[in-house]
Amino acid sequence: MAHRIRLGIVGTGRIGRVHVQTITQRLPQAQIVAVTDVNQSAAAAVAEEFGVAHVAPDYDALLADDQIDAVLICSATDTHADFIIKAARAHKHIFCEKPIAADLAQIDAALQAVEAAGVQLMIGFNRRFDANHQRIRAAIDAGEIGTPHLLHIISRDPSPPPLSYLQVSGGMFFDMTIHDFDMARFLLGEVTELYATAGVLVDPAIGAAGDVDTAVITLKFASGAIGTIDNSRQAVYGYDQRVEVFGSGGVARSDNLFADAVTLSNRQSVYRGLPLNFFMERYIASYQAEIAAFVECLLSGQPMPVTGVDGRVPVLMAMAARRSYQENRPVRLEEVATQLI
Repeated sequence: MAHRIRLGIVGTGRIGRVHVQTITQRLPQAQIVAVTDVNQSAAAAVAEEFGVAHVAPDYDALLADDQIDAVLICSATDTHADFIIKAARAHKHIFCEKPIAADLAQIDAALQAVEAAGVQLMIGFNRRFDANHQRIRAAIDAGEIGTPHLLHIISRDPSPPPLSYLQVSGGMFFDMTIHDFDMARFLLGEVTELYATAGVLVDPAIGAAGDVDTAVITLKFASGAIGTIDNSRQAVYGYDQRVEVFGSGGVARSDNLFADAVTLSNRQSVYRGLPLNFFMERYIASYQAEIAAFVECLLSGQPMPVTGVDGRVPVLMAMAARRSYQENRPVRLEEVATQLI
């Protein structure tokens, strides 16, 4: 691998732009050779803003560029699996935003193509790179809280996404809870069974679109630990992101992040400002850290910290959650694991 990683990026929307900014402004060990997007004007605007020399006319042209060592796939979810396969066949290393796909057969085909080509693949579960979550994981690994017994993840968005997004996202378990499924695995290991209860409490239009907006999922881990995930599409006070792991020797807990650390007190009240409003503010540092990790692994030859299997299992968990909700019963993950890698 070259001393400097040469990258191509497909998808220059919100998250693609963040990655372009990170690479051009924070990672001198990487260079963006070209970007592309189905919206060529959007790609051109991002290229001009951050000094990227070339806008490829399409993804195939990007892959045909021999100067590119690796690609970042930041395009629409329904393109991910196909784009991974094409990149692997072009012998490019791959970073792909989550999820790989909502279908296990598509995921397995993508992972098989990666293995056959012998290229590296990293999936973009950025929350693993958040400093708070890494500290909780370190506390667990070091035995600072003893044997973990209980996990509680609170993940609530400030407002629902547009209905046009919900109609193609696969539903809340796939587009939102999937991050929490990954975090549960990251902290406490494999889940064997889950039970999801959910409803439409925020907006009836979400139910009319075939989705839910409020859910609690109970998890059973292979270790014997028990977990809960608490989701809502609307927290009026901002982006609510909290994690707690309780163990035999203590507890590790993270709270929301705020724009400042000031608390104001007077005769009437003690108060502070609202939490950071959404994921682009709350998790910006983790997005930067994950791309730095991807580049470093390519330079050093170390294995990727978030693998294709790590991308597959949360989709399996989302499928199990959807079945659990629809059938009103606990579902073991092995029930929905109908395809094997």
